[in-house]
Amino acid sequence: MKAMILAAGKGERLRPLTLHTPKPLVRAGGIPLIEFHVRALAAAGFSELVINHAWLGQQIEDYLGDGSRFGLRIVYSAEGEPLETGGGIFKALPLLGEEPFLVVNGDIWTDYDFAALRRPLQGLAHLVLVDNPVHHPSGDFRLQSGRVADAADGEASFTYSGMAVLHPRLFVGCQPGAFKLAPLLRAAMADGQVSGEHFAGRWVDVGTHERLADVERLLAAEA
Repeated sequence: MKAMILAAGKGERLRPLTLHTPKPLVRAGGIPLIEFHVRALAAAGFSELVINHAWLGQQIEDYLGDGSRFGLRIVYSAEGEPLETGGGIFKALPLLGEEPFLVVNGDIWTDYDFAALRRPLQGLAHLVLVDNPVHHPSGDFRLQSGRVADAADGEASFTYSGMAVLHPRLFVGCQPGAFKLAPLLRAAMADGQVSGEHFAGRWVDVGTHERLADVERLLAAEA
């Protein structure tokens, strides 16, 4: 199974850090956020990795190189313009092949074991869901008997972690350009094609300076 790290975000809320540094290279505990993922994927047995990038993306290529020092092979999908999550993955599909692949947002920090996702995919997608963080109290989806569905008002729900396994068939009918991933997932959910799991471990959506500080505190506690 191949893996893809989504690293094309501009990181507006992390300015001024992201004025001259791409968001995935912002450091926590002295280590770029994206490096935590690369090392974790290699430890989980992944050997082929695709990374998309846009804003200051050459810096990501310069830092990670071909991946050999981490024990895997990295290829890059450069985006001249922001393509959003769906469009970015769609553009990278020729690099990902015809089998299901793991995808992880480059701007999260987690101790999730990616090896748990290296199993056959039933349907078009498998999502890792987490408890709703303070900044997203309403959540995204509900999870029942291992299946994921859109959350109706008032229903208990979880937040999408930014970690998933997707089948290329999820993107059938899509056209090049910018588009979101969520509508594709919701359409697949309506057909009962999305499975999921709840992860109760450590996970931070590093979208602000405050949440970056949260990661720093977690890493300091480990030291």
